[in-house]
Amino acid sequence: MSKDTVIYEVEDRIAWVRFNRPSKRNSMSPTLNRRMREVLDELEFRDDVGVLVLSGEGSAWSAGMDLNEYFRKTEAEGLGATRRAQAEAYGWWRRLRWFQKPTIAMVNGWCFGGGYGPLFGCDLAFAAEEAQFGLSEINWGILPGGGAAKVAVELMSMRDAMYHAMTGEPIDGRKAAQWKLVNEAHPLDQLKARVTEVAENLLKKNPVALKATKDALRRVAEMTYDNAEDYLIRAQEAANFHDNSGRKEGIKQFIDEKAYKPGLGVFEGADKPAAKPGT
Repeated sequence: MSKDTVIYEVEDRIAWVRFNRPSKRNSMSPTLNRRMREVLDELEFRDDVGVLVLSGEGSAWSAGMDLNEYFRKTEAEGLGATRRAQAEAYGWWRRLRWFQKPTIAMVNGWCFGGGYGPLFGCDLAFAAEEAQFGLSEINWGILPGGGAAKVAVELMSMRDAMYHAMTGEPIDGRKAAQWKLVNEAHPLDQLKARVTEVAENLLKKNPVALKATKDALRRVAEMTYDNAEDYLIRAQEAANFHDNSGRKEGIKQFIDEKAYKPGLGVFEGADKPAAKPGT
């Protein structure tokens, strides 16, 4: 039964992963969190997966943590059970942040509280205009923990984050896009088409460069300029070492063959894995 809490299918190198507790607005239980870790294990290194899209069944993306199963039941079992539940939840959110493939949150409905963890974990986020976002913790007497407060100030301005967290008022997808919780908002009936378009664009890119780029942006956000400059130089060297053939091919097609322009697209064969040294 645990496998039913998260479902997925792979189509044309896109893994469509969905929380599957629609009757609970896809709130995250310990069982769901354990299954999400398994799903990431199953998909991360599959050759037929180039992009992961995370969405939800029914009318919600995720209403956050299951107040009964995640909080009440685990707290009744003591500190050890509580710490284990936290590790299981935060663990797969962290895995999502550093996932080998590009990840996209497709927020089709409610996204509240703990849902901000995997929302931030995804590299890109697109929402339905009708979706509802909220940090409602203040309304039932706690602070937005579990990383939610950090996500708010990381993605939004301090003023917007303060208003969002202190009032507990929900905002729709349009406002979420204005406040930069998500990249874009679209009518629900157009959301999957837009996400598919973005995913297909990512599939054309060099996979080594994509992984290096997403890691670099997350790392340098916390660095001074000088530290970031040094890190990026070393990261570029490492990426070139692991995928030197891809970089050389791109430069050759641009400089020698004049077959493409970097600002307008990718070089031919960019999406193919690099050849192993000596082959």
